Amino acid sequence: MSSHARSRSLRAIGVLAALSLTVVGLTGCVSRGSDTTTTEAPELVSDDQLTTVTLDVGDQKGGTEALLRASGELDSAPYDVAFSTFTSGPPQVEAATAGQIDFAVTGNTPPVFGVAANARIKVVSAYSNDASGDQILVPSDSTLTSFSDLRGRKIAVGKGSSAHGHVLLQLQKAGLTEDDVQIIFLQPADALTAFTSGEVDAWAIWDPFTAIAQVQNGSKTLTTAEGVANGYGFGIASQQALDDPAKNTALQDFVVRLAKASAWAEKNPAEWAAAYSAAVGIDPAAGELAQGRSQRPAIALDDTVIESEQALFDAFVESGSIPGGNTFADFVDTRYNDAIADASAATN
Repeated sequence: MSSHARSRSLRAIGVLAALSLTVVGLTGCVSRGSDTTTTEAPELVSDDQLTTVTLDVGDQKGGTEALLRASGELDSAPYDVAFSTFTSGPPQVEAATAGQIDFAVTGNTPPVFGVAANARIKVVSAYSNDASGDQILVPSDSTLTSFSDLRGRKIAVGKGSSAHGHVLLQLQKAGLTEDDVQIIFLQPADALTAFTSGEVDAWAIWDPFTAIAQVQNGSKTLTTAEGVANGYGFGIASQQALDDPAKNTALQDFVVRLAKASAWAEKNPAEWAAAYSAAVGIDPAAGELAQGRSQRPAIALDDTVIESEQALFDAFVESGSIPGGNTFADFVDTRYNDAIADASAATN
């Protein structure tokens, strides 16, 4: 990235978006329209036309920026990147819809809520993980031993987050419904407070919060999302950025650099874990634990991935959490698949 590349924080926007993101709210202010359907990608432009471009990238602590900087993948970018910090994926989706950011990496569930809300985004990249870091935690002294033991109990979870999807799928697996438990929607910081103070019985959360709670508080794993949730992560892009030739070109370059950075992290786990811990400001033991199970290499955005997400979408519809009527595939744009595949092949 050029020497005047910068980072900035949109914490106020992130907080407001986290509070305001609901399907009703988004569908009330966003129209799907013709500009959200898949259209032919604009022609790529030359690098010298990117010198005045700034990509606005939504991020979470220890996420995209930390990975790209640790790997050195941003050093030669011909455009600027402005990173904005968010608490979780749902406010990133809303910010992209509002044109406040061009791109963000989220878990598997925020795009589902975006699809239900006709968000002006497209899913443009995919990342794989076994979901072992996505867990439902209980206090160290808890006597609960299975998810079914949570019947009638309080579970803290971020609404529209990957953890929300995890809870829903665990309910299905156990033959329970949302009426059988008390779901308390809280963002991670507030959920941690509620969890450690005993206000809730369990906390559905993802790394690094999972690892922090385990290392610092001795929290126990009630269950993980392995074999239950798909564990995917997704790159989402705003429709207006995809329609802009210069930003579209920068976005293709950016997702390629991100794929290369992910491959670097897999090959250099100790170095990445140390950089990650420093970026997040957590105990290195927690950082090592989190990154030992929560790295997400880039994968093809193919039919298998799309069908898995449609199944998750349908599960939310069946639960009454979101309205039906939309198809996940209609919010997918595979224009970067070949470039990402070439980058991934070159790093193997």
